[in-house]
Amino acid sequence: MTIGVGGSTAEIELAKLTDMTMGIQPISVDEIRLRQGKACRLMREQHIDALYLNAGTNLTYFTGLKWYASERLVGAVLTANGELHYIAPDFEQDSLSDFMQIEAPFHGWQEHESPYLLLGDVLAQAGLAAATLAIDSSSAFFVVDGIAKANKNLTLVNADCITAPCREQKSAAEIALMQRAKDMTLEVHKATARLLRPGISTTEVTQFINEAHKKVGASGSSFCIVLFGLATSFPHGVKNPQILQGNDWVLIDTGCLLYGYNSDITRSYAFGQATERQRFAWQCEKDAQLAAFNAAQLGQPCESPDLAARQSLQANGFGPDYHVPGLPHRTGHGCGLDIHESPYLVRGDTTPLKAGMVFSNEPMLVLPGEFGVRLEDHFYMTDNGPQWFTQPSYSVDDPFGYQA
Repeated sequence: MTIGVGGSTAEIELAKLTDMTMGIQPISVDEIRLRQGKACRLMREQHIDALYLNAGTNLTYFTGLKWYASERLVGAVLTANGELHYIAPDFEQDSLSDFMQIEAPFHGWQEHESPYLLLGDVLAQAGLAAATLAIDSSSAFFVVDGIAKANKNLTLVNADCITAPCREQKSAAEIALMQRAKDMTLEVHKATARLLRPGISTTEVTQFINEAHKKVGASGSSFCIVLFGLATSFPHGVKNPQILQGNDWVLIDTGCLLYGYNSDITRSYAFGQATERQRFAWQCEKDAQLAAFNAAQLGQPCESPDLAARQSLQANGFGPDYHVPGLPHRTGHGCGLDIHESPYLVRGDTTPLKAGMVFSNEPMLVLPGEFGVRLEDHFYMTDNGPQWFTQPSYSVDDPFGYQA
């Protein structure tokens, strides 16, 4: 039997888990103001007059305000000289004020009025009637279209040239939040492996993982993929639940949020005895993950780890390129307030690797009609190169390193 897999119950494992969030703090207002300052500097350097932040993670990152995107425009305008203005439905003012971390003028629109004209008025009042406005790239098309049609005197550009340079390099406080979130999820993974038993369903396991994340201090799981047997060869799962059988292959991919920052860890192992085919594939996956990690060096392009992972897999007879059996998707993604964010470990992303960048490392090996192996851990770039948040899986027989 694989070490650390099976032999316990959900009740026992939940009882062992405790709150792991003590001593960790959310991002401070002072740090948010520093983010705004950097955004303003980038705007001035690029001759951009203002930045529109739509409801979502960019709004949160630059103002601290957490709000969801919907069919109603909710957002903020940050001018190059540092003025901040909130724009939202008038009836939401009290609610938004309760969520605001940085106070600024509120401009409300009634349901029959155009929020796009209001945005233009806000800019005009700031002396920016004919301005270059950078638009948050996460904005829905109807928002961009509405702004453009209502304000033909504005020049609209993609705000990625401002938001990406700010968000791609994480601060020490952001790294600390993600470190704790990933520590929490790894403990949930260990507890989950121990409760597995013949006859348990993927639905039951998913429910346990959600409760376990609550026990360690999260609000629950931010996402959860639990797969048994053949279903593990589908990178993001299948529609029907599975029932665990003896010697089934298991893949579990899950994460949580801590003050808005994501964890995302995947483990693959056998419930019982791994076949020789599974052992070989598991080791090839681990080798590819390590190859990607070693290729992540300061100044190298983000595509370098992806190339290294594919070369490792191809040397073991998989691929080539995106062909299966092999790696059908990118090797990794940036992570922070969004679970998937730029830059990416994928061919064509030539962004230079810099200190503070955070990535998943998950060069999944898919064997169609058989099984899949995904080992996913995250690393961040330091002044000395890559650093793991969590130690990668140790071996196919001892995935969590109990006897390492």
